Amino acid sequence: MKLNYSIVIAVFAAGLMIFPSCSKVKSLVGKGEKSKTTGWAYNDPDNGGFEYHSGYQQATGPGLKFVEGGTFTMGRTQQDVMYDWNNVPRRVTLPSFYIDETEVRNVDYLEYLHWTKRVYVSYPEVYKKALPDTLVWRDELAYNEPYVNNYLRHPAYAEYPVVGVSWEQAVDYCEWRTDRVNEQILIDKGILNPDPAQRDENNFNTEAYLAGQYEGSVNKNLPDLDPDNEERQVRWTDGILLPKYRLPSEAEWEYAATALIGNSEEERITDKRIFPWNGHWVRNENKKVRGKMMANFARGRGDYMGTAGALNDAGDITAPVNSFWPNDYGLYCMAGNVSEWVADVYRPMSPEDIAEFNPYRGNVFKTKVRDEEGNIAEKDSLGRIRYRLQKDEELVGRENYKTADNRNYRDGDVSSSIVSDYEWNNPEHQTQGSSRMYVQGRGQDGSDFSSMVTDNSRVYKGGSWKDRAFWLAPSARRFLDQKEARDDIGFRCAMTRVGRPTRK
Repeated sequence: MKLNYSIVIAVFAAGLMIFPSCSKVKSLVGKGEKSKTTGWAYNDPDNGGFEYHSGYQQATGPGLKFVEGGTFTMGRTQQDVMYDWNNVPRRVTLPSFYIDETEVRNVDYLEYLHWTKRVYVSYPEVYKKALPDTLVWRDELAYNEPYVNNYLRHPAYAEYPVVGVSWEQAVDYCEWRTDRVNEQILIDKGILNPDPAQRDENNFNTEAYLAGQYEGSVNKNLPDLDPDNEERQVRWTDGILLPKYRLPSEAEWEYAATALIGNSEEERITDKRIFPWNGHWVRNENKKVRGKMMANFARGRGDYMGTAGALNDAGDITAPVNSFWPNDYGLYCMAGNVSEWVADVYRPMSPEDIAEFNPYRGNVFKTKVRDEEGNIAEKDSLGRIRYRLQKDEELVGRENYKTADNRNYRDGDVSSSIVSDYEWNNPEHQTQGSSRMYVQGRGQDGSDFSSMVTDNSRVYKGGSWKDRAFWLAPSARRFLDQKEARDDIGFRCAMTRVGRPTRK
């Protein structure tokens, strides 16, 4: 039976505007509107049913705040008392993006653990891999055992930032969150049914769904304007699903934390900042709350929260994620409480190497695994689309990049080393797990020993409850191996803004 396509278009367009939780498309353009290129009518089944959506406006995903991009001077704004010389000022431009209002809470991470344990019944190692390291609280000369047992799971700490999470675990959390948010969008629109019974590889994954490999409970599909089909599933081109949640880049995090939009008048920035607030002090200057600490940090040796009756930051360890005052982007605890993982691979000279637009070090370019016929290969046992590194032979003739793994580009690869190609490629001189450039020498057993800087070193930003005020500056940068975790490092997620950089 053929559908009445004038009714289909009206119903489909109206449906896209109902739910504020997902991206918004004003409508399919009118059936009579024609392509300026071919003269063929858009959204006309008599013309093949090519669909053109107008007026797209990305919705703000759960937990996120919009950060309007622009140019700023990234890097050191205070005296480099550590003499690291690893954050030389550099002017860059960032596109607009979204970032979490707060750090990821214990309750958020427990929701992730609960889902993982419930769904991956046949793969309990997935749940075990996701578990935070609660032993990070232990200290040889301190009684922190109550935090080992209580901090993650006791409801008293539900609103506190999750810690003991490695960079790799944070990345996995972001991927999980993407799928849960997009699944809920499709449920809200009546396209999918809630499916608490999903198990193992049959769980909802955004990429698997878009590739037609999701076998869950579908309530209904969208009407298809292609005259050969009556219905279809949601496509990425519909603008219904949200982009991925991910870790912010170092530049994004620093830009959002500094929040110079509060000191901007037209294109003139009236005052720069050392901290996410104005001034070189760490106490609130407003009359009603004058003298209150602006962040949770260690004021001095042995002073983590002040004197009883007048606690200076009221945080013996971490504090609830919405403590203190938000910055001018509405973000909480961008200084103090916990330091935060960002996406970048660490190099001390990155500020001098990074691109001027949307800078980031850590690109590893991959492509979907395909079968012999060129179709996307079947998803893996966890329900995810499989990827592989691009091969060098696939990049022949390409000018913008020459290899898939660019983590050590211009700092740690052969082109940036003073050793010969023979030395570099000779197995006797190669170093497992770190770049040849950072090898410091050879031990008595014949093995190389190297710097802690490797391709798995990840940047973390911001001061924590254990740090002095120096580290509260958004420009400060430190690094840790991506598999390690600590009791003073957490994270927050970000999301790409597609389309126009302004919401006006």
